[in-house]
Amino acid sequence: MDERGHGPGGPAAPSRRTGTARGGGRAARTVRFAALGDSLTAGVGDPVEGGRRGWAALLAGTIGGAGTSVVFRNLAVSGALSKDVAEVQKPAALTFAPDIASVVVGVNDTLRRTFDIADVARRLDDVTSALAARGTVLLTACLPDPGAMFGLPAPLARPLARRQRAVNAVVHALSDRYDTVHLHAADAAWVADRAMWSADRLHPGERGHRMLARRFYELLAARGLADGHPPDAEPDQPHPTTAAALLWLATAGTAWVGRRCTDLLPQLLRLAGDEVHHWARGTSARLDRSAELALSAALAAMSPAVPGAHLGPGTGD
Repeated sequence: MDERGHGPGGPAAPSRRTGTARGGGRAARTVRFAALGDSLTAGVGDPVEGGRRGWAALLAGTIGGAGTSVVFRNLAVSGALSKDVAEVQKPAALTFAPDIASVVVGVNDTLRRTFDIADVARRLDDVTSALAARGTVLLTACLPDPGAMFGLPAPLARPLARRQRAVNAVVHALSDRYDTVHLHAADAAWVADRAMWSADRLHPGERGHRMLARRFYELLAARGLADGHPPDAEPDQPHPTTAAALLWLATAGTAWVGRRCTDLLPQLLRLAGDEVHHWARGTSARLDRSAELALSAALAAMSPAVPGAHLGPGTGD
């Protein structure tokens, strides 16, 4: 996986709250870490006794070294859209006043018939700008497109790929603007590694969550923002049995597919028809161009300070 951290020109390290111990000594420092997002950050795919864990919780347990106390709040909710992060999670995060905050969301938006890159861009800009304005160090990531994850036929996969590349381009632009700690998680190598994924092929398994946590830890450590020990790479939970995986697919997985069939599928079939039509006429480039124009308009509407982005095949990878 390719990672990108920003150099000395970026924001200063978060102000770690420090108290005074009895006798005049320095008490433990406190770092507040808030995690915003959807099921990926909520820990789906990494079950533990009593609930879920996930990459953000794994990271929170390791970024503080001796003399540092980490207060972690996971605000992520499975199924969350960028709208939910902007309207519900952002106010909660601002009240929490984090030193570090992760904002990783967007895949669910690409799986809705209401997808509009301009709306997604505006909401992500709203969340990142509000947190950055109070001096919070931001963690962001670009993600694989769900069509590739599901192994869909090309006419169905291409529209979803364009949407995810557009979301990734927006995240890249915001990362440049706010100098976030950014992780390239759309890399094909880990996407193709079956050991990293849970039964649904959309969420990482424990090994995948640990890999994400370790990569973010390395980026934070490069900025001097993590002084503990990186999360272990090897799972500490038993690997889900085949029966457990099949049970999940037959219950929660089936319900998820049912919701997408009533929401996204009719539109996706229409988009697939457009793909086939343009492919037969040799005009597929028009669909790419239309998506690029929509992305350019979305970025221009956010702020002139946000760099432009190109919706090429490698955007976000």
